[in-house]
Amino acid sequence: MLRESLIYLSESDTARTVVTRTPLRAMARRFVAGETVDDLVRAIRESNARGLSATGNFLGESVHDEANARLAADVYLEVLDRIRSDGLDANISVKFTQLGQDISDAFLAENLGRVLARAAEADVFIRFDMESSAYTVRTLDAFEKLWAEGHRNIGVVLQAYLRRTAGDVARMNELGARVRLCKGAYVEPPEVAFQKKEEVDRNFVELMKMLLDDGHYPAIATHDERMLDATIEHHTRRGLGKDAFEFQMLYGVRRDLQEALLRDGYNVRVYIPFGTHWYPYLMRRLAERPANALFLAGSVVRESPLGFLLPKRRDGAR
Repeated sequence: MLRESLIYLSESDTARTVVTRTPLRAMARRFVAGETVDDLVRAIRESNARGLSATGNFLGESVHDEANARLAADVYLEVLDRIRSDGLDANISVKFTQLGQDISDAFLAENLGRVLARAAEADVFIRFDMESSAYTVRTLDAFEKLWAEGHRNIGVVLQAYLRRTAGDVARMNELGARVRLCKGAYVEPPEVAFQKKEEVDRNFVELMKMLLDDGHYPAIATHDERMLDATIEHHTRRGLGKDAFEFQMLYGVRRDLQEALLRDGYNVRVYIPFGTHWYPYLMRRLAERPANALFLAGSVVRESPLGFLLPKRRDGAR
């Protein structure tokens, strides 16, 4: 119920107007690097200094006018230039709809083409994010078209809560494409997606095994310790090297797990979003993990005039 409510709020213009005027705007910086490319670069540098690779994502989706779609592409061109000039260990993640998929196929090809060309020059990998199930087929078809055109520095995201994903994993494995596996963050009907957490978890583990067994440097994106343990157990049992895949986590989420995995010798990448469209992203992160909502709720109280009533931690903070 909480998850559905938060996702509903992520799509509400009224809620967006109210929430963006509250302390949540400042607190979103735990999960969002900031609003500018400089903010993103700062966060990437800090992550690299900790031993983490990074993925930069300019927030936004479902763009229906050419001007904003071109603006998004321009921002990614700047990010790619900075990755190359600053020697950052980073790649980028984009959405087809942000670059004009809903405008026309011709416009998307032209606008995205600019980003693909610059990424090739900079030798930077591009991941295409997956959106709601309404876009799954269109995203994979667009991805395969780019692959057929010879692009090899590209990968895609697949979602474990969709019933169809086992077939899509097999399809991408056969293609030779790199896949990021995540659980999924949209509300979908029962005929499309598993509704129970245990069903999603079970499918995640099966898909993870398919990717580790037959995939091409897959990214296992989760903060769920049971999913992490299952991945480690499977790769150990199969005798796979720790460099055969990478774990991916969200910026600002479970930093303790990030550090633990690094200490154990695994490759870990953080997904770092930035931009002014932080509100729907934040709401979906809260929907994915109730502990995130509790963290932010506690932060709101600490920032309020009654914050002094909270008990102090051992380090002296409240």
